[in-house]
Amino acid sequence: MKRRTWIAGAIAGATLLAGAALAEPMNIAIATGGTGGVYYPLGGGMANILTKYVPGAAATARVTGGSVDNLKLIGSKQSEIALVMVDAALDAVKGEDKFKGHPVDARTLMVLYPNRMHVVTIEGRGIEKMSDLKGKRVSTGSPGSATEVMAFRVIEAAGLDKDKDMKRERLGVAESTNAIKDGKIDAYFWVGGLPTAAVTDLGATPGVKLKLIDHAEVLDKMNAKYGDIYSAAVIPAKTYPGQDKDNKITSVQNILVSNASMSDQVAYDIVKTFIEHKADLVAVHGEAAAIDLSTQVMKNSPIPWHPGAVKYFKEKGVQM
Repeated sequence: MKRRTWIAGAIAGATLLAGAALAEPMNIAIATGGTGGVYYPLGGGMANILTKYVPGAAATARVTGGSVDNLKLIGSKQSEIALVMVDAALDAVKGEDKFKGHPVDARTLMVLYPNRMHVVTIEGRGIEKMSDLKGKRVSTGSPGSATEVMAFRVIEAAGLDKDKDMKRERLGVAESTNAIKDGKIDAYFWVGGLPTAAVTDLGATPGVKLKLIDHAEVLDKMNAKYGDIYSAAVIPAKTYPGQDKDNKITSVQNILVSNASMSDQVAYDIVKTFIEHKADLVAVHGEAAAIDLSTQVMKNSPIPWHPGAVKYFKEKGVQM
């Protein structure tokens, strides 16, 4: 009888220990972007959800320069997960461009939403089409951002030289909005979700008429050189104050990534939590509505997928 009692006690103790192990503190740093974009508020929402629903998790969102910085943080393991654009992530995995000689062992956790390239100006600056950027003062995004990566590719495909044909600044979206208001620049590039707060702010500024420049015609040249990762898209009229017509643009997918060293179980739990609590994310920013099981397919991200994420999506019946 004593032996049975001891065995039962041992089993109960082991169960308690296992439960404690599952709830061990786990710090999760989420690399996002600048405060004027979508990555930062969405990443903050992700941090709150992980902290609330994953036992032992303590997640925080960090302000960064954007996708390039985020991928470097993933590579150095200073952040556990990051919001990034597919084009920057592909460069990182291949060790090309801004990652030359320093490839990042990143893994896709999930596809988020498409990022739309904005070419932003205002009435009175003499810009109606891409070729009008020649000779202008233009911000191509902050250093370390995927805006800069994609802006350079759009400019190149439009037949312009980013260094010779314009006076180039390297500002984030919030800083770019302030600079265009102050007359310090004539236009800026920004790739982000809809609506982006800083662009809304510019459109709502008294005495300012927002203009978004069409550039969908550069799509084929971009895909021919950089792989079939860009798509044609539209920023619908009235997305921003003063925007009176559809803006024909290029877009690229946003994905959530981790380092390949993340355990399968942690990757599984993160993906499961975001899918099951999607409504919480949508409450933070409407772009989260695009997160869907139907988009979690290999063709939407050429970055290798994390086995933990694949396991979850296959359990949900996704044909990846």
